[in-house]
Amino acid sequence: MNQHLKQLIDLSKVDKEIDAFEPQIEEANYKYEVAIAKKQSIDSDIENLTNEIKDEEVKKHKNELHLAELSQKLENNSKKSSEIKTEREMKSLQLEEEIAKEQVTFANEEIARLDKIMDSKKEQVASAKTALEEIESNLEVVKADVDEKLKVITKARQEVFLKKEKLLGTVNQKGLAFYQKIRRWAKNTTVVVVEDQACMGCHMLIGDKIYADIIKAEEIATCPHCGRILYVEKAEE
Repeated sequence: MNQHLKQLIDLSKVDKEIDAFEPQIEEANYKYEVAIAKKQSIDSDIENLTNEIKDEEVKKHKNELHLAELSQKLENNSKKSSEIKTEREMKSLQLEEEIAKEQVTFANEEIARLDKIMDSKKEQVASAKTALEEIESNLEVVKADVDEKLKVITKARQEVFLKKEKLLGTVNQKGLAFYQKIRRWAKNTTVVVVEDQACMGCHMLIGDKIYADIIKAEEIATCPHCGRILYVEKAEE
C-alpha cells in the first residue's frame, strides 16, 4: 500500500477517535445539566407561586377594607333608624341595609375563597422547597461524578491528540492538504473503505478500472462519484 495513503487512513481513524469524545463529554454533562435545569424550573415555580400569593393577599386586603366600610355603614344606619320620620325614609334605609348585607356576605365569601387559594399555593411552595433541597443536596454528588468522568475523557483525548500530532509530523503535506480539503465537507467519512465494489461514503458502485487501482493502492484514489478517498481492507482485496 502506498505510504501516503496509509498515513491518511491512519489520520482519518485518529480524527474519528477525537470526534467521538464530543458525545462522550455531552453524555457526561447531561445528568448534571438535567439537575440544574430541574433546579431552575423549581426556583421559577416558587417565585411564580410566591408572587401569586402576594397578589391574593392584596385582593384579600381590599375585601377586608371593604368589609370594614360596610360594617361601619350598617352601624351608621342602625343609629339613623331612631331618627326616621316617614315610611319612605324607612324603606330607603332598609334597602341600603339589604344591599350592604349582601355585599358583606360576598366579601366574606371572597375572603374565604382567597384564603383557600393561598393555603393551597403555600402548600405547593413548601413541597417545591422540599424537592429543591433534595436536588441541591444531590448536585454536589452529581457534579463530582461528572468531573471524574470528564477527567478520564480529557486524559484519553489528550493521548489521542498527541498521537495525531506525531502522525501529522510524518504525513506528506500535499496529501494532508488534499485530505483536509475533503474533510471540510465529508467530516469523518473523508477516507472510506470499499465494500462489494461500492464506496461506503456515497454507496455508489465503482468501475472496474478504478476498483483495480484502489486494490493496487499504489496511488491515492478517490471515488468518481463523491470524491472521498478510497481504500480496501485486506479481506476485500
